[in-house]
Amino acid sequence: MTDVSEPVVSWALSGFGDEIDPDPAVQVAVLQALGANHIEVRSAWGVNIVDLDDEQLDTLAGVFAERGMRVSAIASPIGKVDVALPVQHEVDRLGRAIAAAQRLGARYIRLFSFYRGEGVPVESIRDDVIERMRALAAAAEEAGVVLLHENEKDIYGDTPERCLDIVESVGSPALRLAWDSANFVQVGVAAPFDDGYALLRPHLEYLQVKDARAATSEVTPAGEGDGQLLQTLTALRDDGYTGFASLEPHLTDVNALGGFSGPAAFGVAGRAFRRLTDQIGVTLA
Repeated sequence: MTDVSEPVVSWALSGFGDEIDPDPAVQVAVLQALGANHIEVRSAWGVNIVDLDDEQLDTLAGVFAERGMRVSAIASPIGKVDVALPVQHEVDRLGRAIAAAQRLGARYIRLFSFYRGEGVPVESIRDDVIERMRALAAAAEEAGVVLLHENEKDIYGDTPERCLDIVESVGSPALRLAWDSANFVQVGVAAPFDDGYALLRPHLEYLQVKDARAATSEVTPAGEGDGQLLQTLTALRDDGYTGFASLEPHLTDVNALGGFSGPAAFGVAGRAFRRLTDQIGVTLA
């Protein structure tokens, strides 16, 4: 009898290692215990990825190689600065993120689309944002890496419409989108899947996994907030998505380097996400 079972859909599980612990060895151990073979690198030993020197990068690469861990993305802070800074300011910092990506064997670099001064209307910074994003994308094209714009609070590209504006206006194969349901909820997008998925799916190349409650902006494990995670994951499955799903729980603290969860809360987040993917028949590896 012919086997007519459904094909297996598999996504690569990753996670922000520094949400677990400053020590990369601990980061890797917890991620591997959750079944992940990749790590997203934002900082190590309490030092941001763009500030690690060559020796530290070599040490970090050795930690990953010894433990069989690969890097899904460099979670850089590029674009998380005021748009009034010169264009070259972030292009230079991107150069350090590119060096880290090349040393660690990562194709993707996460970035943002700039803050603005207090009281400055978001529409007034559009042209400056597009100019800077074009310069960053040109540098990425030359280096052979792909930039992933993350929708984030208080930057230009915080809503689905402005994310689309950025990626379509820049028009570079080196600039794609990361999807973060929690961040959409926290900027007032009432139904991220309904309001943004179809709009952004042609440009979506990376999934960051966290959820949030609209009433309080509290970040929650996947499926426990208002981010329409289950609908989004189901649509990605049906669309043939085969990329990364990166845990970014933000469950206990937010600091200068980003969110923090600790090993226990990170495990809670990982198991919550796996319950959703199990429900829709997606395997994580």
